[in-house]
Amino acid sequence: MNRTDDRLLPVLLICAQAAVWPGAELVRGAVPPASALLVAALVAGPVTAALALRRARPVAALVVVAAACALGAGPLPTGAMAVLGTAGVALALFTVATERDTFTTVLCGTALAVWQLLQNISLHGIGDRDGLDLVLTAMLYAAACGAGLLVRRTRRARRAAERTLNRAEAERHRLPEAERRRMERELHDVSAHHLTAVVVTAGAALGLRDRRPELADEALEFAAETGREVSRALGAVRAPTPSREELPSPEERLRALVEGFRRLDLPVDCEIDALPDGVVADAAYGIVREALTNVARHAPGARTTVRCRYGDTRTEVVVTSAAPTAGSAAHGADLGGGRGQGFLRSRAREAGGGLTSGPTAENGWEVRAVLPGRAAAPAERSVPRKYRVAQLTAAAGLVLQPLLPVLVVHAQPTPTGTQVSAGVLFALLAAAQTVALLWLRRAPRTAQGVLLALAPLWPVAMAAGDYTGPLVLPPVLSILATCAAIAADAARTGARVPVPAADASGAAAVPPPAVRAWLLPAAAVVVHAAAAVVAVLDRGTTVPLWAVVGWAVAGASLAVGAARRGGTLRARRELAARGSRDERLAAWTEEAVRDAWAERRRIATGLETTVLARTADMVTEAEAGRLDATAERAREALAAMRALLDTVRQGATGPELRPQPTLQALDLLARQCRATGRDVEIRLTDRVPERLPTAVDLAAYHAAETVLAAGGEEPAVLELDADGAMLTLTATGVPRAARPAVRERLAARVAALGGTLTTGRPDTVGLRLPLAPVPQQGDGERER
Repeated sequence: MNRTDDRLLPVLLICAQAAVWPGAELVRGAVPPASALLVAALVAGPVTAALALRRARPVAALVVVAAACALGAGPLPTGAMAVLGTAGVALALFTVATERDTFTTVLCGTALAVWQLLQNISLHGIGDRDGLDLVLTAMLYAAACGAGLLVRRTRRARRAAERTLNRAEAERHRLPEAERRRMERELHDVSAHHLTAVVVTAGAALGLRDRRPELADEALEFAAETGREVSRALGAVRAPTPSREELPSPEERLRALVEGFRRLDLPVDCEIDALPDGVVADAAYGIVREALTNVARHAPGARTTVRCRYGDTRTEVVVTSAAPTAGSAAHGADLGGGRGQGFLRSRAREAGGGLTSGPTAENGWEVRAVLPGRAAAPAERSVPRKYRVAQLTAAAGLVLQPLLPVLVVHAQPTPTGTQVSAGVLFALLAAAQTVALLWLRRAPRTAQGVLLALAPLWPVAMAAGDYTGPLVLPPVLSILATCAAIAADAARTGARVPVPAADASGAAAVPPPAVRAWLLPAAAVVVHAAAAVVAVLDRGTTVPLWAVVGWAVAGASLAVGAARRGGTLRARRELAARGSRDERLAAWTEEAVRDAWAERRRIATGLETTVLARTADMVTEAEAGRLDATAERAREALAAMRALLDTVRQGATGPELRPQPTLQALDLLARQCRATGRDVEIRLTDRVPERLPTAVDLAAYHAAETVLAAGGEEPAVLELDADGAMLTLTATGVPRAARPAVRERLAARVAALGGTLTTGRPDTVGLRLPLAPVPQQGDGERER
């Protein structure tokens, strides 16, 4: 709501108050005294100003409005503050509920109601209508607080949905670029570490062939082993597995890395602290590997120190090398592509830190990275405890303030007796209904039963307290709480995703009719209609009994039906909004994964035709014992890798040529889902074959995509396993996958390959696909 609306509402309230008083008096020909008009103007000014600024200072605005209306009600006639004292205070309290937290809202509403009651008691004493006035006031404030809290919750949910969509849209554009950067960096790491090591080792062996001929055999063995490792590493770059296998700790990986460079005759000393798995550990590993590779390339034999300190506030990774050893030949000095320093800085920046590098005073070189340390200090409470204490103190002071006039103002004498007034009984019943409503979310059935049990007590309270007020008021007060419970139940059941039951064969059975949904409304109509009839008959009436029963049933049915209709409409709006969001998320996820998959396949194609082929030739030459040819093939592989890295930044061939993702793209799918705030874990067991039939591979991926595209915020786990001739996909944490539309899509995709669809728990879906699918006509398995 903008500033124009904030100013318009107070003006409308002032106009309505002027129409009630003094407008009504002027119409009847009675002119109010000038002093009363002056007091009314003095009250209206602060009230209007406070309401106009209520969003900036909602609590202060509520205090000003309540105090001004209370001060003006004394000298002014009845009705002069009726609109401002009810609608104005309710509007200020509604703003508190929308702009502040629940604790502040409840505290303000309770303190305001008690303050008004004590003020009335201190000035006029205890009367028969005090309890009834308290009930009406509390209901007004409760309605304002409830409406405000509902609006605040709706706004918060809408903002959360917008943030989720914004993250998904940003990830849709970022994922292909991130995949390209990942492959580019890992390709550089493989070439810089493995292939450079082969060139350096082969060059050293060739230089010392006459004096140390045994180095040639070691270099050939190292080249063959490293070539096979390069092929495996490049295969992992092309298609990273989404499984969560047990990996060495970051400390073990760093020490193994250092040990590998020691085998290259590079003297390395290390001081490495234990690091937790995560972005910081990955960045530290990449920085150390790149720095040691540069030392081996440009300063072989130089004494090097690796220090990794993991602290509370930061993590320091320092790689310091001494000056190059005199007479040592740098066999890999010309192999760099100029990207190493950029990759070092990008690794540190992506981990949330920074990196500097430069020469040392001893003519050596130092790479120093500062990364985040242990988890930051626990987040402070959203509202400090001292602030809560101050709120309670201020509320207690305001509540007790009306008792001060008792010292100077004598209360009016009131008749005493043993009979309890109807207002007090009504207040007790309203308090019991409030407690039941507070427990509605935690124990809905119990709360609904308590509300129905309290309804017949209102006629009893009317008779016991000799109630002589409007006959319709107690039944209305009684049914309002029940209608609130019915609306909440309709919204909750309507927004819940129906989960069809499953028979023994795994097929979904037809759900039974929703009879339970109408039990509460029917019981509410019967109970409240009976209570209203009893109240009318106890008061006495000349209307026929059938007319009283008809009017009571019609009124109760109308109120209950309106409440249920309102809850159902709210549930439909929430489902429509959620469905629209899920559809957009699914579309963006599909587009992001397909673009990233196309980028991966484009780079993988270049790997297969260039680097991998030359690496295989290098292994062949090494196994044949030709050291010169092995060194040459290694240099060719490095040159091919450099050329590939130069062309990586070229654009894709176009969306019309994007390939269909397979199970190897599940890691991309999981990353896109995690970008929207949902925790998705993909597990592939060792029994899943590396190469699956194309139809099965596509069907399994699309089934996983369909399950996750159903939406939801629950953590999900997708596990793939193979037993004999069947591939099993089990998805847990996906309750929305039980929707009929989702199940139909899954069943159609599975049936096309002769598989089966099963359901166990409500949040679990299982698919079984034969690894040798039955032949189908056409290419239906590629259709989505």
